[in-house]
Amino acid sequence: MTIQPDTPDNIVDVPLSDALSERYLSYALSTIMSRSLPDVRDGLKPVHRRLLFAMQQLKLDPKSGFKKCARVVGDVIGKYHPHGDQSVYDAMVRLAQDFAVRYPLVDGQGNFGNIDGDNAAAMRYTEARLTDVATALLEGIGQNTVDFRETYDGEDEEPVILPAGFPNLLANGATGIAVGMATSIPPHNAAELCDGLLYLIKHPGASIQQLVQRVQGPDFPTGGVIVEPQDSIIQAYQTGRGSFRVRARWEVEELGRGQYQIVITEIPYQVQKSRLIEKIADLINAKKIPILTDCLDESAEDIRIVLEPKNRTVDAEMLMESLFRLTDLESRFSLNMNVLDKNGVPRVMPLNEALQAFLDHQQEVLQRRSRYRLEKINHRLEVLAGYLVAYLNLDEVIRIIREEDEAKAVLMRTFSLTDVQAEAILNMRLRSLRKLEEMEIRTEHSALEAEKLGLEELLADVSLQWQKIAANIKEIKKKFGPQTELGRRRTAFSDAPVIGEVPLEAMIEKEPITVICSVKGWIRAMKGHVGPDTDIKYKEGDSGQFIFHAQTTDKILLFASNGRFYTLAADKLPGGRGHGEPVRLMVELPNEDDIVNVMVYRPKSQILLASTAGRGFIVEADSVIASTRNGKQTLNTDPLAKGFICRPVGEEEDMIAVIGENRKLLVFPRAELPVMTRGRGVILQKYKDGTISDICTFSADEGLSWTIKGGRTRNETDLTQWRGKRGGAGRMPPHGFPSDNKFTDI
Repeated sequence: MTIQPDTPDNIVDVPLSDALSERYLSYALSTIMSRSLPDVRDGLKPVHRRLLFAMQQLKLDPKSGFKKCARVVGDVIGKYHPHGDQSVYDAMVRLAQDFAVRYPLVDGQGNFGNIDGDNAAAMRYTEARLTDVATALLEGIGQNTVDFRETYDGEDEEPVILPAGFPNLLANGATGIAVGMATSIPPHNAAELCDGLLYLIKHPGASIQQLVQRVQGPDFPTGGVIVEPQDSIIQAYQTGRGSFRVRARWEVEELGRGQYQIVITEIPYQVQKSRLIEKIADLINAKKIPILTDCLDESAEDIRIVLEPKNRTVDAEMLMESLFRLTDLESRFSLNMNVLDKNGVPRVMPLNEALQAFLDHQQEVLQRRSRYRLEKINHRLEVLAGYLVAYLNLDEVIRIIREEDEAKAVLMRTFSLTDVQAEAILNMRLRSLRKLEEMEIRTEHSALEAEKLGLEELLADVSLQWQKIAANIKEIKKKFGPQTELGRRRTAFSDAPVIGEVPLEAMIEKEPITVICSVKGWIRAMKGHVGPDTDIKYKEGDSGQFIFHAQTTDKILLFASNGRFYTLAADKLPGGRGHGEPVRLMVELPNEDDIVNVMVYRPKSQILLASTAGRGFIVEADSVIASTRNGKQTLNTDPLAKGFICRPVGEEEDMIAVIGENRKLLVFPRAELPVMTRGRGVILQKYKDGTISDICTFSADEGLSWTIKGGRTRNETDLTQWRGKRGGAGRMPPHGFPSDNKFTDI
């Protein structure tokens, strides 16, 4: 071979961008057409189609014996698929895994991997044959039902598509990533697909809602529970894009004496069991789920993952809800029905179009098979007519064959036979002469004529064709229906519990603590609810300021003079053995701002806020929860108006009492103070000199209380002379009111 040198005649000047785009486009089309996207008609990619065809050529039908997978892979890569043997074997292994494919196409013998993620044994150790589902896909392939093309080396032929009497695309699903596009189709229940197909035959314009009544949703080989709303499922099938939320199936096993354990029997599709258990174990070790003590794998052929709660008071529903959010016990499987249509064009199809494409393919297969059979019948009828002539003139036929040099031509001329008839007579074996009886010939001829008439009527009448297709689909439903172990629905449907946020009780063990915050802002949590006489030590020069009881599941609210609320988790507070830690290390509290109050967050409660400027309002406790260290600005402040008072408001407390530095007391209804989420607030009391000193809320029926000398408490129920409207000046307090102008916390 002589290599032509580069000359100006064979060099084409092309911009680099054009050359790259042309070559990349070729690569992209090859990936899309020959690797990643399945055909809508048989639901197979080329490698899977070639695998099944090669196995059929090796006569590996379900009733035959097994053959080594290496033999199959060798035939595939040698005749049809010029790629690496490992990629072909991996594709073959997946078709045999009942946890990966809803309706396996390959019946494997040996180690084909498991749901833990372990790989299959080498191809020289495993054996395989076709399943009944694969047989349904290949049925009629030798009857001119589909087109064939040359293989890559031109030495053989392979099918462009399979006859696909089984709705494989949706039954087994498909996933693949091409260039610039991808496909993700979940598996479905074959019996439900058959119901949808039969309904579509009777009602060609059926809506997605009507089809979803029959094709309820995905049916994963590993089971699980779909918790996606019905509207979302319909929307996904209408557009061909969406997702399905799948959860593990679990149950509670009672152990007696109030003890129980949770057993997971099914996990979401494509989740490796070993990694799932490893993730749960990591959460336990990291103490992110302290109410879960252990996770055991007791699986054999069936999945059995045992979860042991810390004690019997743990709520199983809440525990599982937290695991669903933290692990792959809940996962989403996306729907992107991007497939190749019959013209090889990739596009996203809704459910009805995908089902209709399968039906159209079945109609074409039926027509081609009928024409093929019709040709065979016509040929046989022609041969039988020749046999009848030979039977009626057997002696003369034998004489011509024995004596004439050109026996074929003489037979054709003597008995007006066609070339086919004469050739059939000449090729007849002598042993066939004893079977050549007129009655048998005429009986076979009549039967073939009747079959021919039926085929001609079938080809001429579209309604008869759809009846035949419907009968075939009913046969598939009967063979793979819900009454069979393979066909029963495995994935159930349910509504997810309406839990907007997993309560901390599902994540943290509830224990009593005493929260202590010192004057200098050092905070800690002592175990248990300590009494007021407990000796609590502080750093030198420091003393206690806020001491209250809480639970480890509580949230702690901290209000500062900058008007911000900060949220601390009670279980994250430092222990009470030392002096604690500075609050400023836990939240972004500026050095120039002070802590006004620290208290337990109570859901749906209200808090009274006031600034040094004498303005205030009531805020909902639910609205002040901060999710970051920066806190949540609630009371707007400035250099002359800092956060000064923060106190919880009881539901029964309907009155507010305010006293200023000028020692004027004002009492007004709580209803006059607005409920706000943020702002400066409204004027509480007018002051000629000074500003607010203290504020409290109380019940009008119980009266206003304060502490007098000696630690005793005085209560005043007749507050008529101090009652007024918000913003008033007030009057001097009752005789004996504390000189520091402070109320008693009740």
